[in-house]
Formats: sequence, structure tokens, C-alpha cells
Amino acid sequence: PRSLHTLTLLPTGKVLACGGTNNVTYCSASELYDPAADTWTYTASMANARYSHTATLLSGGKVLVAGGGGSGGVITNSELYDVATEAWTDTGPLNTARQFPTATLLPNGKVLVTGGLAGSGSSASVELYDPAAGTWITTNSMLNARYLHTATLLPSGKILVAGGIGPA
Repeated sequence: PRSLHTLTLLPTGKVLACGGTNNVTYCSASELYDPAADTWTYTASMANARYSHTATLLSGGKVLVAGGGGSGGVITNSELYDVATEAWTDTGPLNTARQFPTATLLPNGKVLVTGGLAGSGSSASVELYDPAAGTWITTNSMLNARYLHTATLLPSGKILVAGGIGPA
């Protein structure tokens, strides 16, 4: 059993479940759910146990997992899951450690990560992941720090960020 994990629908029709916690330990395990067969099978584990992270299906079919919490606190690590090989590889780390952020796939194939709970509280910082380079760049911050919020790509190409928990 796990909570604070992610589920990602893959191009194969299977669903990738990764990370999370069982309220005692943090999980690096990954499983694939096959809805056609109604079965779960283990796949390769992530290098880092994590919970409250993001998971984004990239245009090329890989899954980007970023940030979250772990045994050492909030983490910056990011990993890629290759659907074809069912293997994980490290990719560039976030510039800001964060858990409970949002990740939004942009039309250009990049991923925008907003906010989250950082070591010192809620964050207004925003980063952009470039899958071609495997790197993150910090971009303009949001007006308000927040975590547990939503982020939605609008037809105009803008991202609507709403709700969440802000500074105490």
C-alpha cells in the first residue's frame, strides 16, 4: 500500500505507479498496472525513494519524475523512466528542492514546475525542464508562494495556477 505516489498513463495503455509512502517508509518501487489484464507487475525501482513528487509523460514517451520528499527531507533529484526499456536514469536536478509542486507539459515539450513546499516553507519559485538538454532553468516566480495547488495549461498557452496553501 502507498499514498502520496503518482500514477501516469503510458502510451502503451498501462499505468505507471511510482514512489509514495506507507506512513512508515518512503518508497522507490514502481509498478505497472495493465487494465486489459487487470494485473499489477513490478518494474525497475527509482534510484531515490520519494513521495509528494511530480510525474509527467514527456512528448518522447519517457516519464519525468521530479522532487518530492524523502528520508533526507525535501529533494532536488529528477529521474526519467523509459517506457521501452522499463529502466530509470538520472537527469538534471531541480534548482530548488520541493515537494507538492505541480508539473505541466508545455506544447514545446518542456515541463513547467511551479511552487511546492521547500525546506523553509511554501515556494513561489518556478522552473522549466528541457528534455533535450536534461536541465532545469529557473524562470520568473509566481506572485504568491503555494503548494498543493493546481496548474492547468490553457488554450492560449498560459498556465493557470490556482488555490493551494500559501505562507503561514
